[in-house]
Amino acid sequence: MKILAIDSSNLVMGVAVNDEGSVLGELITNVKKNHSIRLMPAIEQLLKDVDLKPKDLDRIAVAMGPGSYTGVRIGVTIAKTLAWTLNKDLVGISSLEVLAQNGRYFDGYIIPFFDARRGQVYTGIYENRKGNVKRVEDDRLTLLDKWLKHLVKYEKPLLFLGNDLEKHRQTIKNVCGTLAVLPETTMNNPRASEIARLSIDRPAVSNVHQFVPQYLQLAEAEAKWIANQKRSCT
Repeated sequence: MKILAIDSSNLVMGVAVNDEGSVLGELITNVKKNHSIRLMPAIEQLLKDVDLKPKDLDRIAVAMGPGSYTGVRIGVTIAKTLAWTLNKDLVGISSLEVLAQNGRYFDGYIIPFFDARRGQVYTGIYENRKGNVKRVEDDRLTLLDKWLKHLVKYEKPLLFLGNDLEKHRQTIKNVCGTLAVLPETTMNNPRASEIARLSIDRPAVSNVHQFVPQYLQLAEAEAKWIANQKRSCT
C-alpha cells in the first residue's frame, strides 16, 4: 500500500511516502515559512523523487490537529482535495499521537505537547505498550501549570516531547522535578512517515467532504466574533 502522508499542523512541515514497511521518501522542515506556499511543491517534488505519480497512491494520510489553526486547515484541505480528486482513501491521525511515536520505547509516560499561547498547551498522555504507543488520556487544550500538577500525580517518569520544549523547560523542571525527562532536540519533531505507518490499520473516512480537523478550540478570530455576537444580543 502506497501512502502519502502530510503534516502542516505546526511549525514543522513534513511529507512522506511509505510503501508497506518501507519509507520511500520523507521531507521535513522546521522553519518559519508559509505552509500554504510550500506544501504542494514539496509533495510534487517528493513524488517525483520516488518515481510515483499521484494516481499510483493508495491512501492519503494527514495530521488532523491539534495545532496551528491555519496550519491544520492547510494540510487537511490539501489532503481532502487529493483524496477526492484521485478517489483515494483518506485517514486522519492526531498530531499529538504522531509526535508521541518518538517515545515508543520510553519506560514511563510520553507527554507530547504544542504551545497554544496564553500559558496553554495542546497535549495528551501516551505510553509504550510492548513497542506500541497507546493513548492513556485524551488529547486536550489545557493550562500548562494545571497540566503539570496533574502529571506528577502519576509518580512515573514523564518524557516531554515538543518543538516548544525550550520555551517551557524551566517551568516543567520546576513542577515535575526529577520525574521530567527532557530529550535531545532530534526527538522533538514529528515525522510524516509515522503518520503513514499509523494510518495502515485505521479505517478510511466514510465521507471525504465531511472530514474535519481536530482543532480542540475555536480559532481566535472566530471566538472573538462569537463573543461579539453574544454581547450585541444582550
